[in-house]
Amino acid sequence: MNVNAKTPEPAPLLRKSMGALRSTALWGPGILVMLADCDAGNIVTAAQSGAQWGVRLLPLLIALIPLLYMIQELSVRLGIFSGKGHGELIRQHFSPIWSWITALGLVVAVFGSLITEFTGVAGVGEMYGLSRNVTLPIAVCVLLGIVLTGSHKRVDRAAMLIGALELAFFVVAWRAHPDPRTLARQLHDLPLAQPQFLWLATALIGATFNPWMVFYQQAAVADKGLTARDYRTAQVETAVGAVITQLLTGTILVAAAATLGHASAHAGQHLGEHMGEQRGLQSIGDISHALSAVVGSQAGRLLFGAGVLGASLVAALVCSLALAWGLGEFAGYRSSLEQRPSRMPWFYGVYAAAVAGSAFLVCLAPDLVALNVAVQVINAVMLPLVVGLLVVLALVALPRPHRPRGAYLWLVCGCAAIVSIAGLAGAVAGW
Repeated sequence: MNVNAKTPEPAPLLRKSMGALRSTALWGPGILVMLADCDAGNIVTAAQSGAQWGVRLLPLLIALIPLLYMIQELSVRLGIFSGKGHGELIRQHFSPIWSWITALGLVVAVFGSLITEFTGVAGVGEMYGLSRNVTLPIAVCVLLGIVLTGSHKRVDRAAMLIGALELAFFVVAWRAHPDPRTLARQLHDLPLAQPQFLWLATALIGATFNPWMVFYQQAAVADKGLTARDYRTAQVETAVGAVITQLLTGTILVAAAATLGHASAHAGQHLGEHMGEQRGLQSIGDISHALSAVVGSQAGRLLFGAGVLGASLVAALVCSLALAWGLGEFAGYRSSLEQRPSRMPWFYGVYAAAVAGSAFLVCLAPDLVALNVAVQVINAVMLPLVVGLLVVLALVALPRPHRPRGAYLWLVCGCAAIVSIAGLAGAVAGW
């Protein structure tokens, strides 16, 4: 035994352990906003893309990961180093007209997303023969119950637990047994002259960049009181979330492509060989039935239903909170999940009204895939405004050492410009 060997002092070990525990405890906003990004509208758009065009749009999903990270990382940076939400910074640094325009855009984006989320909840219930008059009130009660606890930590834990159901999509894609040769052949055949292809590409861009994501993550970071020492942890969490959400979306696209390709093989046709004979999906139930063709009826419904339900509830929670935070910041009233509803009636009131009101609208509206896709296209059209304001705020509201600069600033602006132009062009071409 080497008696001269040095043993680590307890104090440094304790500090390292406490630091690791603190880093783990701080995870929440980045993962949640990304899980919410893979929402019912995202799932429907990806499934429709896979159904009509195979995996031809999969490279687009992967290519959007860097810009998704950079946009959300800027919102984290603003939340930590300014200590303020996105709406508050816009109100302070821009004219009231820009505040009203941004607030209106946030309202449109949130209610569009909420309608798709509750459409997803209703669709899952109808797969099992449950009326939306039953499932939607239950979903509203669950969402209200989670937030009305008045605790950021409890909201994060409950939402992440529900969001974990989305991991079922990986199982769905694996069980669908995609044919590598068919998928590779599709990737070499991009129908860039087809308006419907460009329309769905734009919808996937809009599904990736929801305006409320910036409001939620920045407000959540500021509300949790994260400081400069937490910046690296928040960056890592955001990067992990960006990869996970795009992979989850990609699994749905691949599963839909493989499933419908399998069905086509029995009919003597492969998906993509006849561009004029594309398959369209009309509801959440249609997507489930298509996947069940090769996954198995019971397993397909269960896995897909769990994933959609988890995605819909987490997204409804996050985008409703983003609306409550954002409108509060624009109006100048204080908003926080760390206070009881009696202390902040406006904040909780906006959240409750958004959740209950959108659920009521879905009770009256049909469950159409076209509605979900159109909402995502609107998000893509609003992307230049969202990114433009975010970059300008990062240049004027952040302390000078933490402002984006040099090659990184040009990279953010260049990627955002390319994606924005592509989204606008696709929207016009597919209109």
